[in-house]
Amino acid sequence: MKEQIIHPFEPIFNKDSKVLILGSIPSPKSRELEFYYGHPQNRFWKVLAQVFEEDIPITNTEKIKFVKKYHIALWDVIKSCEIKGASDSSISNVKVNDIENLLKQTNIKYIVTTGKKADWLYQKYCYKDTKIKSICLPSTSPANCAMKEEILIKKYQILKELIK
Repeated sequence: MKEQIIHPFEPIFNKDSKVLILGSIPSPKSRELEFYYGHPQNRFWKVLAQVFEEDIPITNTEKIKFVKKYHIALWDVIKSCEIKGASDSSISNVKVNDIENLLKQTNIKYIVTTGKKADWLYQKYCYKDTKIKSICLPSTSPANCAMKEEILIKKYQILKELIK
């Protein structure tokens, strides 16, 4: 059964942010742990640590410091929706976050989406306002377990180029 979800986190950014990474909406486990990409099997933080040759950030404070160090902002496309569990394919009745307003507070020039659904949502609802083409990277979700970690790391290397 679907439930109505309201995005529970504020975006992570500062005025020096250059790249905005957008997911669709936090999974139930991420909401429970109160942070982006919080599911223990989600490879997001492990992949970013490999890309930037750093230790994997563990605490939310470490994760915030990590992304800010590399001028990365984190948020999600969806402000609220109906969803069944963590199934992006079940998302309906979407309201989106005010990404255009976030961009005005930063130096963001690039938008990266994590997965096809986040990219589709961004293209459908946000691109007309932001006018920034998205770069769609593969999802790091455990649901995308067919994608090997080495491939994810290779694909996410683009972040190093974008923040130069």
